[in-house]
Order: sequence, then structure tokens, then C-alpha cells
Amino acid sequence: MPPSSDIATQPVEVLPDYLSRTYSWAYLDPRTVPWLDRSPVVSAILWGNAARLMRWAVAQFVPGETVLQAACVYGGFSPMLARRVGEQGRLTVLDVAPIQVDNVRRKLVGLPQAEARVADLTRRQDACFDAACCFFLLHEVPARERRLIVANLLAAVRPGGRVVFVDYHRASAWHPLRPLMGLVFRWLEPFAQSLLDTPIESMAEMASDYEWRKQTCFGGLYQLVVATRRQASE
Repeated sequence: MPPSSDIATQPVEVLPDYLSRTYSWAYLDPRTVPWLDRSPVVSAILWGNAARLMRWAVAQFVPGETVLQAACVYGGFSPMLARRVGEQGRLTVLDVAPIQVDNVRRKLVGLPQAEARVADLTRRQDACFDAACCFFLLHEVPARERRLIVANLLAAVRPGGRVVFVDYHRASAWHPLRPLMGLVFRWLEPFAQSLLDTPIESMAEMASDYEWRKQTCFGGLYQLVVATRRQASE
């Protein structure tokens, strides 16, 4: 097993107010966490695209890499990513909610290359990774915290490394689900609307230090953005 990433995590004494206030039912309630973590539920939430989106993200990484995963993810994403980096790689999952860290640890049993820790991603992480992954996190945090998370993930990868973002995007005008998703965002995802029309690249002051690549799928409803850190000589 590769050596553990040297991360100076700080104890999270109080959960972020936006998380406790807005998403307690989804991420902090021990009665709903096991139900929402079922693959059929995850697939339904993403309109049958969960497996496709997970493969889309995981394909951006290669065996042997040290990878930071920003926040826990329902479904089989973390084990899939851990298997992708393989026994010669390392996956570190950081999440601010202890209940989520405990939940993902159960899914990572038997994968010694993976670990999960409690940490606040709005704080700079004292470590350097080959790559980082942010899978459907940005739409769930307010704009201020979103910018901090993006900046910290970009800073966490070494030159030549990359950060992979997969999240919601503004669907095409003709998309049959666009009106319904508008209601979903209004009632269940109050921070998502501010992400849809804001390029992730524009959230980072150091954006020019990275090369940016963007793709969309499912009629524009989902986006994949890869930020690759330029080498010092570039």
C-alpha cells in the first residue's frame, strides 16, 4: 500500500450553517443516509445517468495516481475511483460531515489504497496530489464557499496535475427536463442556480495558471470540466 498522503486536517467543530440548514435531511440524518445511498435512488436522481457520469469522471484518472476526492458521494463512486487508481495509487476522500465519512469508509472496506477523513474543504489542505475530483459538490454550496473550494482544489494539485469537476450545467432550451429541473433547483437545491451560468474557470483567481477543458452531456444538463495545472516553464 502506498504511504498515506500527509494532510494536516483540522477538526471540524461545527458543521457549516448552510449544510445544517439546507441539507440536513439529505446528508446528516442517519435515517435517510442509507436510503439515499442506494444505487437505484442515485440513478433516479440523475435521470438514469449516474453510472455514465461516474465513468465519465473516473476515466479522467490513471492507475498509480494520488487523488483527492472532494466530499463523499452516494452510490459506488468512491470504490470505483479507488479501483481506478489501483493498489499503487492513493485515494483520499475528505468531507466535512462525520456521518458521511463513516458511511464512505464502509464502502471502501477491502480497498487499502483508499482512506476517508473529516475535513473542511473551504480550508486550504496541506498536501499535494496528482489530481483531484469534485463530483456534484459545487451546486450544493453557496457561491462564497464554492469559490474557496475551487481555489483549494486547484492549489492541491502539483504542476501537471489536474482537477476534474462534474456537476450540473444549464440545459439546452429544448431540453424536456429543463422546466422540471428549474423546480428541483428552486425547492431542493437553492445554491445550484448560481452555478448554472457561472463558468467554473471564472471562480478561480489563478485560472490562468491552468488549462481548461469543458464538455457537456445529456442535452447540456451535466458538465465535465478539467483544469490542468501548467508546468513552471509554460
